[in-house]
Amino acid sequence: MSESENDGGSSGKRGPDSKVARLIEQYELTGFGAELERRWTTTSAARSSLRDLADAFNRRLIAAALEAQNESVVDGEAANLYRLLTDDDVSSGARTKAVHEFRHAGVDADDLESDFVSHRAIHTYLTNHRGVSAPSGTEDEDLLDRRTQTLQRLNGRVERVTDRVLTQLIDADELVLDDTDAEIYVDVQVHCPTCNSQYSVVDLLSRGGCDCQ
Repeated sequence: MSESENDGGSSGKRGPDSKVARLIEQYELTGFGAELERRWTTTSAARSSLRDLADAFNRRLIAAALEAQNESVVDGEAANLYRLLTDDDVSSGARTKAVHEFRHAGVDADDLESDFVSHRAIHTYLTNHRGVSAPSGTEDEDLLDRRTQTLQRLNGRVERVTDRVLTQLIDADELVLDDTDAEIYVDVQVHCPTCNSQYSVVDLLSRGGCDCQ
């Protein structure tokens, strides 16, 4: 399999249905998907978190957008422009100056910002598209696993309480139901207002976010 296919083609568990995979192809970031995977799955002290990878990816988008306009990008320039566009502590004047710099280079800052990805999008790309997971014992793995288990325990508790209440009502002749065949399902759904998709909450957690992100 070629490097470009491994980054943005139909590798891993799913096809190129993630925002990150699409942008890797669009911005011709050959090899960057493999770098994201290596930096997330390594067990060394140099391992990067999902948020670190999202920031690195967005800075790479800035550099690629400028390079596509034949603009040379010196060390630290993409990181500084990213900070000016996204940091809450940046003044409106400094941000406006950065937008003008992009415009002068032939890059639409608003379009570029809309391409920035979140740490959830990076997680979806790495787990669903490239088919990898966080090393055992890392914060990324532990937090998601703990929250998933919490929700699953709550669902189990709701099922047990519901079963007990139904049994009590049936025994008191307040409810007509054959409790020997009745089955109780607890399914919490999450609706994405952006793309109108709907997931069970556990499925959403396993995906790392909605596919539209």
